[in-house]
Amino acid sequence: MTQQQLTGWRVVRGRLETAIKAPSFTEAVAFVQRVAEIAEEQNHHPDVDLRYNRVRVRVFSHDVGALTARDTRFAAAVDAVVEEAGLIRELERIGGTVITIDAVEISAVKPFWKAITGYRETQDDYLDDPSGILPSLWFQPSVERREQRSTTHVDVYVAHDQAEARVQAALDAGGRLVTDAYAPGFWVLADAEGNEACVCTTDLPEAPVGDFLLR
Repeated sequence: MTQQQLTGWRVVRGRLETAIKAPSFTEAVAFVQRVAEIAEEQNHHPDVDLRYNRVRVRVFSHDVGALTARDTRFAAAVDAVVEEAGLIRELERIGGTVITIDAVEISAVKPFWKAITGYRETQDDYLDDPSGILPSLWFQPSVERREQRSTTHVDVYVAHDQAEARVQAALDAGGRLVTDAYAPGFWVLADAEGNEACVCTTDLPEAPVGDFLLR
């Protein structure tokens, strides 16, 4: 095991991710082209999302189901392009959303959601959008059916150093804290009518600038 530090990247849901802002659409496209060239040179291909002048890049070693030195090597090469082009990091945009469904019998519930969404099974108790754009579904084991409380909530994943600000913003917007007993792993909050959501961090919330262990 080795350790690598990449200050412009964060680990969210087991994937290494960064987000940048370019001065224009054309320059964002040029950045994506350079990322593509790096991917071809290293034979290691990321997920890239381009929205006008903003780009998000995620990388993960699918063949071993973990982050590896290939991912950090790729990220370091992308960092060099970011620095050379003078692009702006937007770490607050790193993350994603998971819709969580509590179920006593996951095997009886998951096929319905797989059929109705057209999602695919990617890991235990998860269904993911094949395009990688829409929120994932996660089926959380429950010991009993709840009649008076919704069994569905939203998990919002953010970078570890953005979590407390996101929690505070939700509280300032009229939400309430249900529990912070599991922080900094996750905070449970609710809106004014009791609908719940969790703000979740990376797997290593204690890392100050994005340290993580690699296989």
